[in-house]
Amino acid sequence: MIKHALSVTRAQNFSGWYQEVISEADLAEESGVRGCMVIRPWGYGMWERIQKLMDAEIKAAGVENCYFPLFIPLSFFEKEADHVEGFAKEMAVVTHHRLISDGNGKLIPDPGSKLEEPLVVRPTSETVIGAAMSRWVQSWRDLPLMVNQWANVVRWEMRTRMFLRTSEFLWQEGHTAHVDRQDAMQETMRALEMYRAFAEGPLAMPVVAGEKPENERFPGAVATYSIEAMMQDGKALQAGTSHYLGTGFAEASGIKYQDKDGNQQFAHTTSWGVSTRMIGGVIMTHGDDDGLRCPPQIAPHQIVIIPMLRDNDEDEAVLAYCRSLRAELLALNVFGEPLRVLLDTKATKASNKRWAWVKKGAPIIVEVGPRDMGEGKAAVIRRDSLYKDDGKLATAFTPRAEFVMSAPGLLEDIQSNLYTEAKARLETNIHRDVMDLAQHFAGDEAGFAGWVEVQWSRPTGTALDAIVAQLKALKITMRNSPIDALPADGPCFFTGAPAVERILIGRTY
Repeated sequence: MIKHALSVTRAQNFSGWYQEVISEADLAEESGVRGCMVIRPWGYGMWERIQKLMDAEIKAAGVENCYFPLFIPLSFFEKEADHVEGFAKEMAVVTHHRLISDGNGKLIPDPGSKLEEPLVVRPTSETVIGAAMSRWVQSWRDLPLMVNQWANVVRWEMRTRMFLRTSEFLWQEGHTAHVDRQDAMQETMRALEMYRAFAEGPLAMPVVAGEKPENERFPGAVATYSIEAMMQDGKALQAGTSHYLGTGFAEASGIKYQDKDGNQQFAHTTSWGVSTRMIGGVIMTHGDDDGLRCPPQIAPHQIVIIPMLRDNDEDEAVLAYCRSLRAELLALNVFGEPLRVLLDTKATKASNKRWAWVKKGAPIIVEVGPRDMGEGKAAVIRRDSLYKDDGKLATAFTPRAEFVMSAPGLLEDIQSNLYTEAKARLETNIHRDVMDLAQHFAGDEAGFAGWVEVQWSRPTGTALDAIVAQLKALKITMRNSPIDALPADGPCFFTGAPAVERILIGRTY
């Protein structure tokens, strides 16, 4: 029987398992402020990898990085009614600019420092960037205007969970302005495809890309598209969104341009973003009962070398052997980049270090002791396949030169294996023959119901409201209408009217 590194398994308590992975893998911890987290070096290292790889994709599309203020005047939000209504319950608001003592050892806002206009702590930047675009855009020659920022945002969440739903989180947000709907929609779909390819590439996380139903649109958007990932408990995680905003935000902000005929036109705008929520998705897609399994492309260290030291005369020789092994590995490339290799020389027992790196999900862990050095070998552990059939660690004692030569291929294989495993789970658990949603999802809080795909007619108004209420009672939601789904060929699951597309339904984070 395998004795796992964590105290709780996924089957026993998926939520508890998720929290333990975050703690034991040193990804993040509580900060002392409700809903805000301290992201520790291993977790932030993953975010830095995501930033680096995605930033290159963003810039390759002609989008330029910039930065906009954390504080946004409340009046900016009030210009777009749907937008302010959509975010009103989540806004953190600054009303004073100075504190004074109350005479009893406490600090209170100085009544004399009340701001003339409240400032909203950035929940998203459409309004403040729209104001800038109205200054920057004058002519059709100024379009398309495409900017992105890497920043933090604040949304005052009622129920928080690390990485998945926090009051403050990190993200990138792209904002673009275009001459017409066609150009803006092209950008909306380009960003969606960028997210799909990124999730399925560096994150090894299979997703379904599609359009959100009307009731799930971004506040003020004409159309919202998402990538949805299936976690190991069958729940959906919205891992990225791309929005076509039409001319609504341009009209509110005054983003106008003179067209080729000399007429004034409102620009068509888009926005799109992903956040540190992606790290939560990686945990719940790839983690096992020993902790995180980190895809090699986003692992801060792809190979960790652990010298097995014994406080004797051989230690320096073992360290020298490990240093030269690291140097050989650092000279190699994988995924178009140099290998990232760490030599862990902390004064900790080697077996404890091994399990610490197992919990963190380092893709390859290499142990080197005096015997390995003497035989010119290395003890190699692949994190994606940790155990043999007998429950013992699947350690491969590999000649050093052979390991060095094979290391890039091993990392590519681990990346591929993680994706293949998750893709099979996704495809197996999308159900297309469900007739009764209540029966299918009954008891799913402790079970595994996956997602259900049904045909529907895209009802609006009261008909849509009735469907949303019906699903809410079952604690399920519509996720998106997959872009690559088969064409509709029957009646709407909900109304019986002719269906126009297919839509996914499931529980969600």
